[in-house]
Amino acid sequence: MGKEECKTMLDALNKVTACYRHLVIALGSTSDSQNLREELKRTRKKAQELAVANRTKLTSLLKDKSISKEDRAEYERLWVLFSSSMELLEVDMKRSLEIGQDFPLKVPTRHLIQTGMTGSTTSVAARAMSVQNMKYEADSNIDTADLRELQTEITQVSQMMEEMEMKVQVAPWAVEAKQEAGAELKSNMSVGNSSVGVISICEEEPKDEESGGSRDAGLASVCAVFVFFVIVGVAGVLGYLVINMS
Repeated sequence: MGKEECKTMLDALNKVTACYRHLVIALGSTSDSQNLREELKRTRKKAQELAVANRTKLTSLLKDKSISKEDRAEYERLWVLFSSSMELLEVDMKRSLEIGQDFPLKVPTRHLIQTGMTGSTTSVAARAMSVQNMKYEADSNIDTADLRELQTEITQVSQMMEEMEMKVQVAPWAVEAKQEAGAELKSNMSVGNSSVGVISICEEEPKDEESGGSRDAGLASVCAVFVFFVIVGVAGVLGYLVINMS
């Protein structure tokens, strides 16, 4: 029960941190807006709440001396995944701070970058918050006041990661993976369900298109040559008739 609960909590954290990264990419672009800044704020706070819950749960389990060797190995593996997710969150929070400082909304100091991204990021934020519709508070100072708060939160996340290393000493290189490297590439089941499978299918399709395209190109060449000779023949006949008539 403990392992399944930890996996569920970790999956939730991974989903929110992934959504947060997606939102950070839109900062400073033409998709940047006051709503985006609020979405970033809510998403990162949700990620921090989930991070605290994951840390508390995994710490208590790893400190339990009565758990079996197999369970400990699984909790250590989840701990490494959790630590990696926290590192990514910290990196994205720092990136958000830097871009937010370079592109203030209230007093713009430079033009937004045309990155090709268009549309709203509301659906991504709603997915992270597990809600149907996002409601905004319309805070006009969010891009300035929130940057100070973000800087404080970055320090808190860094401190939490340091405390994690002190409370639970798990060497990442000592944790064994549950499957061989590249196992998902060898699995037939991954072809239809993973991004790797989609890439494989997309790479195979052009081969058929190329062979079909070469046949079409050859047929087109033959037709072009035939049409050319027909035109030349017609021109010759017309020329002969004109000469005789004159």
